Amino acid sequence: MEMNSEEVAVLVANAGPLNGQRWALRGPTLVGRDSSCDIVVADRQVSRHHARFSPTPRGVELEDLGSKNGTHVNGQPVRDPVILQDGDVVQIALAQQFVYLSSDATVPLDADEIDFSPYQISPPLQPPAQGLLRLEKKSRRVWIGDKEVLPPLSVSQFRLLEILYEHEGKVVPRETVIANVWGDVEAVVVSEQALDALVRRLRDRLAGTDPTHTFIATVRGHGLRLDNPKADR
Repeated sequence: MEMNSEEVAVLVANAGPLNGQRWALRGPTLVGRDSSCDIVVADRQVSRHHARFSPTPRGVELEDLGSKNGTHVNGQPVRDPVILQDGDVVQIALAQQFVYLSSDATVPLDADEIDFSPYQISPPLQPPAQGLLRLEKKSRRVWIGDKEVLPPLSVSQFRLLEILYEHEGKVVPRETVIANVWGDVEAVVVSEQALDALVRRLRDRLAGTDPTHTFIATVRGHGLRLDNPKADR
């Protein structure tokens, strides 16, 4: 996917010493143990110059730089440069895990609204005070209570949650959900099974943060509804 001038892909540190930090991939970004790297992972398992993320016209390319303990994407070793897809999980040795968010899944980099260093976005946004489940549209971040849903939702998962969130407590017809997630053109060929599979994956992701609530209800013959209980004060 070609990057435009207003949006940039983002790398989110998930499990590991850098957990919670974010970097905008606006140029070649070197990951390694050496202090000269753009992203420093201070762990002996990580090579001095371990891997590199490089924006290209086709998307962000990940290259392993001959590291001793390897780089993996979604559990598969990176032997040749690979173009990352939205939601890919990148593992640096056994030390640090990242989640890659493509440009259409990230916050628009508006200089009037966001202040960040050349690579790291800071400070982190705070969740808006609403129900137990809270959603921040610009950053595409989701919280349940005071816990952020990590790794971040995929683009399709977020779009599904977003349309239900906008009509909280009301039933949203399945055709409306499909059009919001896949777009009017693609919606024509999207099957009911594809939507059901997406709903299951989103439920699983939310349950991973809070297994005590079922946020997405299926109303047979009608559609889907977000049941978002009040947060405890």
